[in-house]
Amino acid sequence: MSGMRFCFAVMLLIGCAATGADAEGPAAGPFDRSATSVQALAIAGNGAVYAGSFGHGIFRSSDRGAIWEPVGIGVTDPYILSLAVTREGIVYAGTFRGGIFRSRDEGKTWQPVNAGLKRLEVKALMAVDEELYAGTGDGVYRLQGSEDRWSVVTTGLDDVLVHALARSSDGTLYAGTSGKGILRFKRQSSGWVRLQHGLKNHEGMIENFIRVIVVDQEQGILAGTFDGGVFRSADGGQTWRGISRALPNDSIRGIALLDQGLIVATGNGIFKTMDNGKQWVPVNKGLTSPAVQSLIASGDGSFYAGTSAGVFRSDDGVTWVAVNQGLEAGVAPPPFLFR
Repeated sequence: MSGMRFCFAVMLLIGCAATGADAEGPAAGPFDRSATSVQALAIAGNGAVYAGSFGHGIFRSSDRGAIWEPVGIGVTDPYILSLAVTREGIVYAGTFRGGIFRSRDEGKTWQPVNAGLKRLEVKALMAVDEELYAGTGDGVYRLQGSEDRWSVVTTGLDDVLVHALARSSDGTLYAGTSGKGILRFKRQSSGWVRLQHGLKNHEGMIENFIRVIVVDQEQGILAGTFDGGVFRSADGGQTWRGISRALPNDSIRGIALLDQGLIVATGNGIFKTMDNGKQWVPVNKGLTSPAVQSLIASGDGSFYAGTSAGVFRSDDGVTWVAVNQGLEAGVAPPPFLFR
C-alpha cells in the first residue's frame, strides 16, 4: 500500500472513530454534540493553546483549556493535521487537503501559504528559530522568516509522505516517513539519507512507518512508530534500541520529555517511564478517552492530550481532567467530500 493510500485510510479511520458513538453507546444522531476529535496541539509563548480538530477546524484557549473558541476564519479545510507557533506568536496550521494556513493575529484570521508546495497534505509542522519546516506528501519544505513561498529542503524525499520532523542542536534534520523509515539531512550534505540500519522490533521486523520524532536532552533521537513501539538512538541515528518492550500498546501517538524520563501517548492510554523503558507505568487517571491522537508539554509543567473525544490536561503528568468547554461539535462531514 502506498504512503498516500495508507494515510488516507488512517485518516478515514480516525474520522469515523471521532464522529461515531462509543462502542457500547447509542449511535450518534445529527443533533448530538460531543467534544470533537483533536489531532494537533500547539502552545504559544503567552500560554495560549491551539487545538486542531478533524473536521471542525481550529480552536484557541487562553485559560489553560477552561474555555475554547473557534478561530479558523479563512481556513478552507476543517481537517487539521498539524500546528506550530513561532516564537513571535505566528500560528501555522497544516491540513488534510488545503495545505498550510498562517495567522498573525492569534488565530482570528488565517491566510493560505502554499506557494511552492507540490502537495497539500501537511502532516508535520516544526518552528525552529526563524524557520518553519513542513512535512508533506512530497517531502520536507522550508519557509524562512516572513517569506510567502516554500522551498524544498533538499533532494531525496520526492513522493514520500513525511509524518514527523525533528532537529538536533547541530542543525541536523530528521524526517519520519510512511514506509521509508527515518531519513537524516546534515548541513552541507548532498541530500536526505535513509538510516539503513532501521528500527528492528523484538520480533526482528523493521519498523518503517514513523509517527513521532523527538530529540531529548542528551541529543538522543526518540522515534515513535505506528505499531512497533518506541526506539532511541544515541549516535545520531546510526543504531537504534527498542525501549518499549514492556509498553502495553505499541501505537505511538506522542512523546513528551520529563526531567528524567518520558511520557508516551498511545492508542490505548498514556504511559510513563523513568528508567529508559525498562518499566512503563500507566498514567491515565481521569483520561476517559484512551484513544490519544497528540500530546504536548507546556512550559508551566502541565501536559495536554488531544483525543478522539476532545482535550485533557494534566498538571502532574499522572491525573487528567477533560477541558472541552467550547469544543463540542456535531458530526463532521466526510473528508473525501472536501473541496
